[in-house]
Amino acid sequence: MTRRPFLACSGLVVMATGCAPDEPTWFTEEARERGVDFVHHSGFDGRPMMPEMMGGGVALADLDGDDDLDLYLVQSGRVDKVLPAEQSANRLYMNRGDGHFENVENAAGADDRSYGMGVATGDYDNDGDIDLYVTNLGANVLYENDGSGRFADVTARAGVGDPSWSTAAAFLDLDNDGDLDLFVVNYLHWTVEIEQDCFGPAFYVTYCGPTSYDVPAMDRVYRNNGDGTFTDTTVESGVNVAFGNGLGVVGADFNNDGRTDVFVANDTNVNQLWINEGDLRFREECQLWSCAVDAMGITKAGMGVAAGDVDDDGDSDLLVVNLTGQSDSFFRNDGGYFTDATLPMGLGPVSMRHTRFGVTLADFDNDGRLDLYEANGDVGLTKPAEGDGFAEPNTLYRGSSSEGRFRFDEVKPQGGVSPTLVHTSRGAAVGDLDNDGGLDLVVTNRDAAPYLLMNRTARGNWVRFEVRTDNRDAHGAKVSATVGERRLNRDVQLAASYLAANEPIVHFGLGEEAQASNVLVRWPGGSEEAFGDYPAGEIHVLRRGQGRASP
Repeated sequence: MTRRPFLACSGLVVMATGCAPDEPTWFTEEARERGVDFVHHSGFDGRPMMPEMMGGGVALADLDGDDDLDLYLVQSGRVDKVLPAEQSANRLYMNRGDGHFENVENAAGADDRSYGMGVATGDYDNDGDIDLYVTNLGANVLYENDGSGRFADVTARAGVGDPSWSTAAAFLDLDNDGDLDLFVVNYLHWTVEIEQDCFGPAFYVTYCGPTSYDVPAMDRVYRNNGDGTFTDTTVESGVNVAFGNGLGVVGADFNNDGRTDVFVANDTNVNQLWINEGDLRFREECQLWSCAVDAMGITKAGMGVAAGDVDDDGDSDLLVVNLTGQSDSFFRNDGGYFTDATLPMGLGPVSMRHTRFGVTLADFDNDGRLDLYEANGDVGLTKPAEGDGFAEPNTLYRGSSSEGRFRFDEVKPQGGVSPTLVHTSRGAAVGDLDNDGGLDLVVTNRDAAPYLLMNRTARGNWVRFEVRTDNRDAHGAKVSATVGERRLNRDVQLAASYLAANEPIVHFGLGEEAQASNVLVRWPGGSEEAFGDYPAGEIHVLRRGQGRASP
């Protein structure tokens, strides 16, 4: 099945953005022009309170079943009182089909007014449409989609209203039984009553770090019962043996055994790698795999996280982003353990300039190599500042390789836009908003409007795959294809980055190649199917059971 034919862009697109051909910008920011008038509110009113620095969730998903990406934005509000809806309610924008959006009144029923953090997407009830799980400072909310893009709060019936301060969440089939389980990441046990006054170098009050409270939280695992309800299996799964200040989560089959493992990035605590042993039981092996701390044995302020096969060797690597003064942590998967390859990947000193939250590994220029985008914004001022003293520019790196060595090179102008955008950025989600074959970005900003970064550099060929099992997206499936002389691997991976949910469609940049050859899907559980060759410039559906069983 194919649809959405695409005509390749020419160099005229570069000129149309006002950029010189030899120094093109990668994106143009078009949020307001495309109908997105959302403004995030942290609730800051003079006294810093820690949750005010953390929110800004975003999801890209086809919520009304019309084959384009809609936009869901999580609002914060005030931690100590209820604000009017325009300052506290989550917002839903439906895509008109051309990358322009219309605000939906009351978010079609998904206008939660709690102090919001993040959002996860997935068809938890296997009815063919995408549902929403919103994480909050306080009870989380599950919204069931009726198929038309309208939602009902089914939290109580489903049993997933975790009352903790939750940040990231992920729908994953953790027991390979055909429905999506739920992994929820919690930050710390915070209340207004325990808020403290922390001071910067000039003895002014600023935001505290998590170690000031010393109340790390336990994450939760919910088993999908297959009837619209979940069971909290945190204790039975073994996830109750570790605590942390969790901010980022990603699921991938790191040891290639057919089961989805879970990595959690913890803020000023060791990271956690939950190796899936089957039947919803996990073993924490981050120390054994050498990804709990960096190569120097230093525990960093883990925030956002991304996973992908950056070096084309058939397994998923990890990237964790951290605080100003701490480099990124690029953990290369060497088959049963990780090697800290941050310096060889070009992410040493250059990444230390900013505090990074959202992070995305995606092929933005369609050359067949994963690029890197990081959403930045400080958390602690060193001196009082006018305006937003936490604001920082975001960063973009081009993925490159030479003689089998992979690395990232920073793109200028910074962040791939001109003029450079400077806000306190948080969540970042990736997807093709206008169906032109180039991956776009939505980045949320604290106390400001989001960025809609429309791709203006994707000049290579591409092919995209909807990977389906039964009625839903096949979370955790891996698609591999031969492109020229290289074998590329991409995961169906919605939950990653920071507080974000990405487009489920698998995207392959092809460069100058006209097709992706010998396309293979490795399904959750480990079985494989071969689907053949596919031409560039189209979206194809790969459905479980319709390929040829791979020996």
